[in-house]
Amino acid sequence: MARALIVGCGCRGRALGAALLEESWALRGTSRRADGLAAIESAGIEPALADPDRPGTLLELVGDVTVVHWLLGSAEGERDLLERIHGTRLERLLERLVDTPVRGFVYEAAGSVPGELLEAGAEAVRSAAETWRIPVSIVEDDTRDPDAWVEDALAATLKVASAAGRPI
Repeated sequence: MARALIVGCGCRGRALGAALLEESWALRGTSRRADGLAAIESAGIEPALADPDRPGTLLELVGDVTVVHWLLGSAEGERDLLERIHGTRLERLLERLVDTPVRGFVYEAAGSVPGELLEAGAEAVRSAAETWRIPVSIVEDDTRDPDAWVEDALAATLKVASAAGRPI
C-alpha cells in the first residue's frame, strides 16, 4: 500500500485525502496548528503537527511515504513566510527528499498566494525533477472548482506514483 503525505491538509487536502482513501492509500496530513489536527483525523487521515517553514518537521514524517503533496497554494501568512515556503524552504525540502523513500512530488500552483510565488515554487519543483529525476506534477487548476481540482490532483498523484514504479 502506498502512503502519501499531504503538507497543508486543509479543506482541499482533506478532499484529496478522501479520494486517495478510496484508492486504498494510507495518508498522513499536516497542519501548522494543533487546532487543525482534529479535522484531519476526522477525515480518516493520520494527523501530524508540522511546519513547512521548518523542513525538518516534515522530514520526520516521510520514512514510509511514496508521494508528498505540497498543498500550500492558499497558505496564509506574511509575504516573507509565503516566499520562504514556496522558495527556499521548498527547495531545501526537495534536496533532502532525495535521501528518503519519497519518489514523487505534487505541487499546488494555484490559490490565493501571489502568482509569482506559486510560479517560483513550480519552477523549483521542475528543477528538482530535472536534477534528481524524481517524478513531479504541478496542479494548476482553479481552486474555486473543488471537484475538478480533486480529480486533477488525484490524477497527478497516480501519475507520479506510477512513474516512480511504486504500487498504487
